[in-house]
Amino acid sequence: MKKILTIAGSDSSGGAGIQADIKTITAHKMYASSAITVLTAQNTMGVYGVLPVAPEFVSQQIKSVFDDIAPDSVKIGMLFNTSIIKAVLDSLKNVAAKNVVCDTVMIATSGAKLLEDDAIQALWGLFDLSQVITPNAAEASVLAGFKVCDTATQKQAAKAIYERVRTPVLVKGGHLNATDILWDGVEFSEFNGQLKATKNTHGTGCTLSSAIACGLAAGLELKEAIKHAKSFINKALSWDEQIGHGSGAIDHYFNIEELI
Repeated sequence: MKKILTIAGSDSSGGAGIQADIKTITAHKMYASSAITVLTAQNTMGVYGVLPVAPEFVSQQIKSVFDDIAPDSVKIGMLFNTSIIKAVLDSLKNVAAKNVVCDTVMIATSGAKLLEDDAIQALWGLFDLSQVITPNAAEASVLAGFKVCDTATQKQAAKAIYERVRTPVLVKGGHLNATDILWDGVEFSEFNGQLKATKNTHGTGCTLSSAIACGLAAGLELKEAIKHAKSFINKALSWDEQIGHGSGAIDHYFNIEELI
């Protein structure tokens, strides 16, 4: 069985963060382990509290997993501050982590800030360790230094970010055009989705990056892993159930047999 480590924040509503990652990994019939970086008090309508985990304990979680379980890939999500970012960076260097997918979590679907301003610079060190970086349009705008608002600027941003770290960059366009743009240093690749007439998109970024990590763990090449992840997201978004009163969750278990 393939094993995935997710390093991310906990979402009390279960739709994003560690919870979305574990659901995604489980749906792929892979084994999920976790290192929790932040506790959040949130629901489908917003984020109401953030409690960072001590950096030393984040490091201890990562080391404990690698000492015993040896993950086939790693997904990185919400890190919140510089101290936690540095702890994760040092820990992953020490264990020579492979197949690292870095989801640059800065802003929640609800608009809440999930990364301190002075921590943005520290993220670049993590990018060097990663096989792919997956910012959304808003996050790519911060990293590239200009507004990402369409396919052309998605491409410009992907190239600009790549030039700093030489790591493939997937600029997500879910809220723009449902098309994600990958620049791998050689060529652009477009991964088209379907714009869904739904407000229930909570945790889509977490889910996509976790699905990519699953694909890489399974031995897929990066582009194939992204293609698979986009297909997974499209199916998970095709759900009529309304969880909560705001931006609800998606259906991670669309392909799982009903047991009861």
